[in-house]
Amino acid sequence: MSGQRAFNLLKTHQQSSDRLIDNFNAEDLRAVIEEIKVAFSENHQDALKFQETRDKSLFPMIGYRHALLQRNLRCTLAYLYSRLMKLKDIRWKLGPVINADIKESLTEAEIQWFNNYSRLLTNYMMSFPNGFNIMTDMKPPKSLFIEVKCLCDYGKFELENGESVALQKNSIHFLPRTECEHLIRQGILEHITN
Repeated sequence: MSGQRAFNLLKTHQQSSDRLIDNFNAEDLRAVIEEIKVAFSENHQDALKFQETRDKSLFPMIGYRHALLQRNLRCTLAYLYSRLMKLKDIRWKLGPVINADIKESLTEAEIQWFNNYSRLLTNYMMSFPNGFNIMTDMKPPKSLFIEVKCLCDYGKFELENGESVALQKNSIHFLPRTECEHLIRQGILEHITN
């Protein structure tokens, strides 16, 4: 019982930068929780012994186990919180729909949290008159229209004014920033800067 497993759980999660979110590490999390249970029960037994015998030699081990419990809890909560913050970031970058490869990495509770967060965000945006999309203009725009290049065959894209644009691979368009910003974040369009 050294608390190293809880630390490694958090460390490996923070080092996985190649994916948006890594697979949920249920095995290590269960091992950490089991370590917490064992340390707690041993501390409880030693505390009962102390009440009976008043043996102060038990204090150092009780203190050590208590520090171990706190460290394991902090590492576990940091791991779970970090995953939720990555999910929040995914919602802001990719929108309300989780694609299949990300969904495979999540637990049911995380998917539920993501859906609830998306619902709250949508309700907040719809509470403004005419709806207000806070996802657009993440950076202040320099112009209302931007030049974009289509990176894949997307099909027809209808603008707010009713005009349709055929988004085909490698085609270049001059579109309103607010209407194509979410497609840029999803990787369908690329903003061409001169």
